[in-house]
Amino acid sequence: MFLIASPLHADSALVRVAVSPTAPAATLSPAPVLSPVPATAVPAPPPAPVYQPMGKGIASYYGRELIGARTASGERYDPGALTAAHRSLPMGSHVQVTNAATGQSVIVTINDRGPFHGNRVIDLSQAAARQLGIERAGSGMVSLAVEADD
Repeated sequence: MFLIASPLHADSALVRVAVSPTAPAATLSPAPVLSPVPATAVPAPPPAPVYQPMGKGIASYYGRELIGARTASGERYDPGALTAAHRSLPMGSHVQVTNAATGQSVIVTINDRGPFHGNRVIDLSQAAARQLGIERAGSGMVSLAVEADD
């Protein structure tokens, strides 16, 4: 019988293993062959929407006095939502509104009809007007682009 002493780690105790010369040799099986794990397919992000220009004009925004009032779509007006009123675009349309003076843009969802006064082309929610930088002035020149149907 042979004794083999070998530290497992630099800071571990010695381990003694007894090996008998008369014992049958241990058979070692080959290491298993590991096949590569297929990478999980990451779905491609959806394509960015395409917006088609549809004109320019003056945008105004709804005042706080209309909070909770029903819009033409049946939703209640929420000044914090990015919504707008347009005379003819279908309800649910997404419109990119860009401030002509600053280049700031916001995407709004059409949920109401209007504006019905002056030469305005769109009425924005208060949050949309704030993002465009026209809240303080009350109105501003904008360009509109509607999301293209795929």
